[in-house]
Amino acid sequence: MGTGTFVKRKALNLPAVLRGFDMPLAVIVFALISFGLLMLYSSSWDFSFSAYGDEMYMFRRQLQWLGLGLTIALILAFVDYHIWRRYVVVAMGATIALLIGVLLLSEIRFNTQRSFFDGSVQPSELAKLVSIMYLSVWLYAKRQQLHDISFGLFPLGAILGVVGGLIYQQPDLSAAATVLMLGGLLFFLAGGDLKQIGVLLMIALVAAWIVASISATGQQRVGDFVAGIKDPLQASYHVRRSFEAIVNGGWFGVGIGNSQSKLTGLPVPPTDSVFAVVAEELGLIGSVVLLGLYGALVWRGMVIARRAPDMLGTILASGLALWIGMEALINIAVMVGLLPFAGNALPFISAGGSNLVATLAALGILFNISRQTGEGTISDEEWRSYSAIVDLRGWNRRRSVSGARRSRSANQ
Repeated sequence: MGTGTFVKRKALNLPAVLRGFDMPLAVIVFALISFGLLMLYSSSWDFSFSAYGDEMYMFRRQLQWLGLGLTIALILAFVDYHIWRRYVVVAMGATIALLIGVLLLSEIRFNTQRSFFDGSVQPSELAKLVSIMYLSVWLYAKRQQLHDISFGLFPLGAILGVVGGLIYQQPDLSAAATVLMLGGLLFFLAGGDLKQIGVLLMIALVAAWIVASISATGQQRVGDFVAGIKDPLQASYHVRRSFEAIVNGGWFGVGIGNSQSKLTGLPVPPTDSVFAVVAEELGLIGSVVLLGLYGALVWRGMVIARRAPDMLGTILASGLALWIGMEALINIAVMVGLLPFAGNALPFISAGGSNLVATLAALGILFNISRQTGEGTISDEEWRSYSAIVDLRGWNRRRSVSGARRSRSANQ
């Protein structure tokens, strides 16, 4: 019996519940979760003991959120993503209500109003996920009218303005910027007119400049960033300590648990600064491995998007995968002084339940799209309105998109 026949039989013998799941993505997610738990414990034990009197407190909390997130992801993996066309308006309404509620009801912590339940639940993380879902459904429904500015740019700006504005009031500048960037990205992926996208980018740049000009936080972060670009020694204290940790790590790191910066003043090592701990303890090699895992996750997400049974699945899968990659890229870029300081979490690695649960929920939806690979055909009419996806169509050449979809087994 040949090796190929053996592999095929092994694939056919997979438990029924696992058939159709994108197994490379599952392996990547497992690796990121394992990596994250290891680095979270290493970076949090001293901080956790100092803040809560228990060195295992933050690690146990993360395990609890991980259990909740995996449960939600598993449920969403078996819920047909097309159902969100019926419920996404309700989900967006509930999210906006939570964003308003956190401004009215939550206590002020560190000069912000971002969370409920003593900092445990941040609606802004849910808003990122729901915004992707809502915009994917809306853009798919309006795909034939996106070139009309009254149906494209103006409604998109209104949607993003409400969500981003509420998040900005907390204030959470990085989350608001992330929502706006995701909106523009999805508009491009859905085939939005390039002139409208250009106008949208100009409006976003002007708005960012205004925010940075009138916001004390924005002014300080931009000022620290510019000073750090001119001279790394003049960067903010946070970034300077991050540089110190990265330099100490060298090529191979000082070893798991041996970071000194987390003990000598690196701000919030389990959350915003966790990548600095990774770089110090695992060195450049470990940092590159982590970057490779994020890159692989985005790659598998785009493969799933290319193989999705319809345009809605393609837009949704692309948005979810790129969102996770964007969050990671922003966090790492901030820690190495390439972007103004932002509070984006490092997915799977940073302590925090809201981001972890939202990320795993996104992956659950992504797995559901992968399970429906090859179950439909994207028509020529859909692809004409979806003209912005040059790369996604180019991977399997224009002819294979308009032809019959390959079988699920062939795509795997």
